[in-house]
Amino acid sequence: MLLYANKSLKKMYPVAKNYFGGLLQPHSFSVSDLVNPPRSSDIASRYAIPFKARSFTQCSIGGCSADQEIVIAMGSNVGDRVNTFDRALQLMKSSGLSITRHANLYETAPAYVTNQSRFLNSAIRGTTRLHPHELLKKLKEIEKDIGRTSGIRYGPRPIDLDILLYGNSKINSETLIVPHERIHERPFVLAPLVDLLGASGEDGIETSWHSLSKCSGGFFELWNKLGGESIIGTETIKRVLPVGNRLLDWSERTLVMGVLNLTPDSFSDGGKFQQVEAAISQAKLLISEGADIIDIGAQSTRPFAKRLSPNEELERLVPVLDEIMKIPEMDGKLLSVDTFYAEVASEAVKRGAHMINDVSGGLLDPKILKVAAELRVPYVTMHMRGDPSTMQSEPNLHYDDVCKEVASELYAQVREAELSGIPLWRIVLDPGIGFSKKSKHNLEVIMGLESIRREMGKMSIGASHVPILLGPSRKSFLGEICNRANPVERDAATVAAVTAGILNGANIVRVHNAGYGADAAKVCDALHKGRLED
Repeated sequence: MLLYANKSLKKMYPVAKNYFGGLLQPHSFSVSDLVNPPRSSDIASRYAIPFKARSFTQCSIGGCSADQEIVIAMGSNVGDRVNTFDRALQLMKSSGLSITRHANLYETAPAYVTNQSRFLNSAIRGTTRLHPHELLKKLKEIEKDIGRTSGIRYGPRPIDLDILLYGNSKINSETLIVPHERIHERPFVLAPLVDLLGASGEDGIETSWHSLSKCSGGFFELWNKLGGESIIGTETIKRVLPVGNRLLDWSERTLVMGVLNLTPDSFSDGGKFQQVEAAISQAKLLISEGADIIDIGAQSTRPFAKRLSPNEELERLVPVLDEIMKIPEMDGKLLSVDTFYAEVASEAVKRGAHMINDVSGGLLDPKILKVAAELRVPYVTMHMRGDPSTMQSEPNLHYDDVCKEVASELYAQVREAELSGIPLWRIVLDPGIGFSKKSKHNLEVIMGLESIRREMGKMSIGASHVPILLGPSRKSFLGEICNRANPVERDAATVAAVTAGILNGANIVRVHNAGYGADAAKVCDALHKGRLED
């Protein structure tokens, strides 16, 4: 078995390397790697579960003596599919499963029986001490509790929970086959499964899982045989973000987030929109110019800004937020609250905000992660070291490789968010332009977004595919380059930075001038598609 797995690993590595554009570092696989896998030096390594040789027979009827790492697929095409997934996650957690990772969310065409509604698909990775057949029983109970009844095979169902992988076990009984026997032919299963793996080859249980795939290149090769990333965004399978009452396919076009600061001291427009009437007028202008999202913030995060209390922030925020939600221009648009306080985020979402934009990624108020999980809204986690008063201090500005370190530190935030209950399919990444970075770092990050994705993919392929939000608008590094002391005069420079960011992989751009930002996004999207639209 070990000799077969070792040969498989040698064939699997080039597939993973090709998956990320050939930028993975060379790695020499050996049999010893399977028993004693190399330790990752990345910050996220503390979350990895070391591989130990295990077998199905080590699990007693009453339960397993040690935690078994598992992968469970999720599917639904009846009713409120997103709410069903949320409920399934909660029921799994209360049934003896610890969920450690989530795949992205996919909307997929029905397979086998095609005259039915489209499915949502995803998967989770976790640990359990339940015996495999006990786990199967628990999952069937959850399906029944959610409302699944017997029906036609492959037909409509409110929820479908399948055990794809269980430890390093191969199970073949009358009621359970693991690995799932149809993994190899189902893109709606392979895409989420691959999301739960890393491309580095340094996780022992993943090594075992690849060896169980019956394919020399592991699950990466199986996925590529079905088309891999080339089929994402087609009618067959779309990667989506649930927000508001819709499923957002952010690959269709770049989204524009318009900035609305309610502060007296923001670096660009402080004091302009503190009054409700002025703020509403600006929101209408941003929308008329092409903003898809209004990002409303009542706390300045410029360097050395004085920090408000949650109550002070809410006093500024609530009157404007309440009025914005009433204007007809907001129909079909999204409202984001820019805050790092759990209390502010909770109140804003209760009053209609659709998403949370946290510049600290949960570091300034860790309670915001649990709150975001409970609110079930998208959560933007941004890279920053320290806080606004310390982020530009020399220790926080030191990088040996800024893209690699931003990826590693962002991934640590992603892991904390997931462990707090925020599924990966609700996470948006922001590399933090202007936060804890010198001008050269900002430029390297803008041009290195694909590098950041690849670095993250070594730890989690799923995390490498989530939306990236980029916010270079009117920031000081642009003023330094263009010799523009007045932030309002940096809109042309912002267009250049936004354009570079979109062409390097940004999905959402945060700008003060929504008209310029929207135009830049449209041109970049046309370039991506290889044609100009009328």
